[in-house]
Amino acid sequence: MVRRRLGFWRRFAVMTVKPMISVLTRRTWRGMEHIPAEGGVIIVVNHISHADPLAVAHYIYDAGRWPSFLAKSGLFEVPVLGYLLKEVHQIPVRRGTTDAVKALEAARAGVRAGEAVVIYPEGTTTREPDLWPMRGKTGAARLWLDTRAPMIPIVMWGPEEIYDPRSKKLKLFPRAKVTIVSGEPLDLSAWADAQPTAQVLNEITEHIMLHLRDMLVEIRGGSAPPLWAPKRPVQRPEEQAA
Repeated sequence: MVRRRLGFWRRFAVMTVKPMISVLTRRTWRGMEHIPAEGGVIIVVNHISHADPLAVAHYIYDAGRWPSFLAKSGLFEVPVLGYLLKEVHQIPVRRGTTDAVKALEAARAGVRAGEAVVIYPEGTTTREPDLWPMRGKTGAARLWLDTRAPMIPIVMWGPEEIYDPRSKKLKLFPRAKVTIVSGEPLDLSAWADAQPTAQVLNEITEHIMLHLRDMLVEIRGGSAPPLWAPKRPVQRPEEQAA
């Protein structure tokens, strides 16, 4: 189990995050058995709130793995927090720049070293009005094509009750009901011999996002809309990496 070799700063993070999530949430967690106990793994997660990284980190840790997130580089520039993020082995991403490629190189190295690398394929909190998954970026697809590591989908619903990105309101009480579910490794065998062309990357990315969307239906109910895409300028391939 990862807990036996955490080191000081990881233990500090655990002692900080776990009690916080325990106080703020009522948790329903399922599917932890789908997360491999060891070896490199890519974990893809839907992103609905700035509060959800703490919840999913707690979940993955309790499943026996240490999560290494691809996180916004701006967080690493915050005094104290930035130092802590580096010490607990998180991966900074400068989105919209060629530095995103460097983040993928670090993620690739992490997966090959046997780590559990966590990616939000959307690249940011969803902009879909009802917080359904939106179209993703190609970073997770690129990482899988480079490593062929198992890709585990995780969906969650409930962290938006703590912080809703639409209203920008923080609500600590009453405790939010947070559901997190892991699925079986994604079947990406259709691209087993594929090269990382734009078409292949887009196909894999859409497959990932549709799977996350359909898993989310199972825990929040309702009917899922088509994948939503904001209007934005066309980006160069390297800018779409994460």
